[in-house]
Amino acid sequence: MAERTRVRFAPSPTGPLHIGGVRTALYNYLYAKQRGGDFILRIEDTDSQRFVPGAEEYIIEALAWCGISPDEGVENGKIVENPSEKHSHAPYRQSQRKPLYRKYAEELVEKGFAYYSFDSSEELDKLRAVCESRGETFTYNYQVRESLVTSLRLSAEETSRRVKEENH
Repeated sequence: MAERTRVRFAPSPTGPLHIGGVRTALYNYLYAKQRGGDFILRIEDTDSQRFVPGAEEYIIEALAWCGISPDEGVENGKIVENPSEKHSHAPYRQSQRKPLYRKYAEELVEKGFAYYSFDSSEELDKLRAVCESRGETFTYNYQVRESLVTSLRLSAEETSRRVKEENH
């Protein structure tokens, strides 16, 4: 038996919903409905520095105004935080899913499919500026990765110490 179609729209609550976001939501909504599936609203709120109070509510209201009603993620005009029969995949706010993501990230690191990176935003910004000054586009590729402070280059002991210290 084929699995039920599930599509999501995951805007960031950084301000008003713009026309490009409405278009994406509409495409996903219509795709789900055409296939008898579900349209899910998930709030991508992990960029806390750009968070705008009230933006979540505005997004929900804007979708409703457009006639786009999520099957999951919203109940009584609010983002669902706790699992229920209808909302079994809650929470629908990304920041509330960090423990789940950490679990899988750690599993990927343990299996050798991911690594820890300890460079700060400021250090990466400096690398980006150097590339831009040469008219190049900054790309985080294997060459850049080899010059950064990652668990690929550090001893297991040093990596463990930094993970505990920085709580990555």
